[in-house]
Amino acid sequence: MNLNATLIAQFVVFFILAGFTMKFVWPPLMNALDERAKKIADGLAAAERGKSDLAVAEKRAQAELASAQEAGQKRISDAEKRGQSIIEEAKKTAAEEAARILAAAKADADQQVTQVREALRDQVATLAVKGAEQILKREVNATVHADLLNQLKAEL
Repeated sequence: MNLNATLIAQFVVFFILAGFTMKFVWPPLMNALDERAKKIADGLAAAERGKSDLAVAEKRAQAELASAQEAGQKRISDAEKRGQSIIEEAKKTAAEEAARILAAAKADADQQVTQVREALRDQVATLAVKGAEQILKREVNATVHADLLNQLKAEL
């Protein structure tokens, strides 16, 4: 009987210990395990969100880079167009300036030709008077014959 009593005592102690463990030890352990599992699940979810956010950020960065490259190419193209327009404008201005200088030079040349013709007419008239003087062997008065000399100038 002693064995039975010991066995029964061990069963009673086991059930008391099991009841105590189930009531006081097991719930905090289960709560700790549940919290740990929840933290692990949250960490995995955060890692997945991070991967997703990284992929979205990479796509956005690539789109921004492509946009920046496109904008850079557009600015280069605009700068080249502006450069060409400046060159064309400079050519036009230079052509206008050349035409103005040419017109001024032509006007100056025309004026000099007119002055040379007038001087030549005066010299021819003077030579004609001297020649007539030599021919007639007498002096011809230029003031008296001014009308005749002007007519001679006009004919020349």
